[in-house]
Amino acid sequence: MNTHYTPTAKGLHWLMALMIFGLLAMGFYMSDLPFSPEKLQFYSWHKWAGVTVFMLVWLRLVWRFTHRPPAYPLSMSRLQQVLAHGGHVLLYALMIIIPLSGWLMSSAKGVPTVWFGVLPLPDLLAKDKELGKQLEELHAALNIGLLVLIGGHAAAAFFHHLVHKDDVLRRMLPKRSKPTL
Repeated sequence: MNTHYTPTAKGLHWLMALMIFGLLAMGFYMSDLPFSPEKLQFYSWHKWAGVTVFMLVWLRLVWRFTHRPPAYPLSMSRLQQVLAHGGHVLLYALMIIIPLSGWLMSSAKGVPTVWFGVLPLPDLLAKDKELGKQLEELHAALNIGLLVLIGGHAAAAFFHHLVHKDDVLRRMLPKRSKPTL
């Protein structure tokens, strides 16, 4: 029985983790900048990365549905398994909902989304300033929720590693060869 995720699943997990942390940091940073060309550039980069994460999450879901993840350790209680599964479902849901909320917000604010400056994405809503403001608040709240969920996800992995001493954390880490003596 395989106890580790596939190299593709690990690669997508860590690539998306890095991108999401970058998006969160950039989002919080740029939101406090005064209006300027620099701020507009940050918004463009943020949108490009957000659209990329949105596309990668679908690839990741296809991979997950076609490549069964390793079973939970036998030491995990049924409650822990339900919480772990629910946490993963919420993470995937937020990785879909957050970019959508950003796209909807941009549409409502009348600001086009042009992926990497070359591929214009269609507006999902008609321009509506008030709705744009509400979607901005929703986008921010969802991101705070994502931060909390990521914190819980990481804490659970470290709890399993340090307290239960099982392989929950190690099975998502890149496989390293053992040093030769």
